[in-house]
Amino acid sequence: MALLSFLTGNSPWAASFQHRDYRLLWMSTVVQSVGMGMEFVALGWLVLELTDSAFMVGVASAARMAPFFFLGIVSGAVADRVERRLFLRWITLAGSMISGVTAIVLFRGLEQVWPVLVLTSAMGCVWAFTMTVRQAYTFDIVGPETALNGLSLTAFSQRLGGVFGALAGGFIIAKIGIDGQYLVICTAYALTAAVLLFTRESGQAAIATPDSVWRNFIGYFHLLASNRTLLLLMLLAATTEVFGFTHQSLLPVLAKDELGMGPEGLGIMGAFRQGGGMIGLLFLANLKGFRHKGMAMFVLAAGFGLGQMAFSLADDITVFIVSLVVVNACASAVDTLYKTLMQSNVSNEERGRAMGSWVLSIGIAPVGHIGIGAMASAFGAPGALLVNGSILLGVSTLTALGMPKMRRLE
Repeated sequence: MALLSFLTGNSPWAASFQHRDYRLLWMSTVVQSVGMGMEFVALGWLVLELTDSAFMVGVASAARMAPFFFLGIVSGAVADRVERRLFLRWITLAGSMISGVTAIVLFRGLEQVWPVLVLTSAMGCVWAFTMTVRQAYTFDIVGPETALNGLSLTAFSQRLGGVFGALAGGFIIAKIGIDGQYLVICTAYALTAAVLLFTRESGQAAIATPDSVWRNFIGYFHLLASNRTLLLLMLLAATTEVFGFTHQSLLPVLAKDELGMGPEGLGIMGAFRQGGGMIGLLFLANLKGFRHKGMAMFVLAAGFGLGQMAFSLADDITVFIVSLVVVNACASAVDTLYKTLMQSNVSNEERGRAMGSWVLSIGIAPVGHIGIGAMASAFGAPGALLVNGSILLGVSTLTALGMPKMRRLE
């Protein structure tokens, strides 16, 4: 009964669940995120086994994120043109096909890392479009008044699925191998598309008369030139991505080399990472009518930096897990605030491009993944996280002090 109450929106902080299509989107995102959680564990462990190199783990993460940079603008232009509800189904099926091909390659035997990097980049292309369209479609369904709640709960569904995916992923690798894992991932993505078949409406805030992709593409540059708030939010999101979210690429290294864990341990670490994110998102979802979003954004970004710095003090598993939970609570909350403020500070016809800007900022991540991998190889993973955390803390503090208009964003 509690779950039924939750999904029908009877809980005071679950306003977005009043919308039938949102409930379906939420459930589909949970299923898809189970596959993503498995993929996160599988990719890092596979590359580490093939190369025994922290640097190459960073390169693999960079290969996954590079399409976000190159396709961010394009994905935004497409998102403002297509029927988002329908497009999301097809792009999800494309992800299922890529996972299936990866499973076939692994079943045939693999000794070199480059096929993994190629397939990882292909999946990154799928996710660049998926993430842009999903955020805009969430806003379409729930509308501007419930946007923070809807985007928080969508991100929560990603974390919830990620917990189960990470836990299952480590044990599946240990029991049947990474090739079997990718077959399960393929199935999860196919089930996601099946759930999306039942959505009915474009959403209350969907664009009534969209322009062509080309006009949207040209308009994108005018938008960035004329909307200083959007540009600054994009730069802040990019900074957080490079010096914050890249900590995730070092988790396989920390598990194996610092804490002496196997794939099961990495899966458990992934579950705590996702659980920390869920705590931050539930906090945001409960802030009905909250207006001080700009100040909260800076406070959470600073907490993200401090949490990473605490990793350097993690000399046992307990301290490490606590730091991991705090870091990801701040990470998921500040990322959701970026998405909410970006869409709230543009016209309704430009929200797809606003989310393309967010994806573009995520696409800067390969610089950070390669950089943190190189630092970890030279100075160790804890030292690399200390440097990145210090930079993120400094940038967040100085920007908050120097840009009062951004602090006052609602």
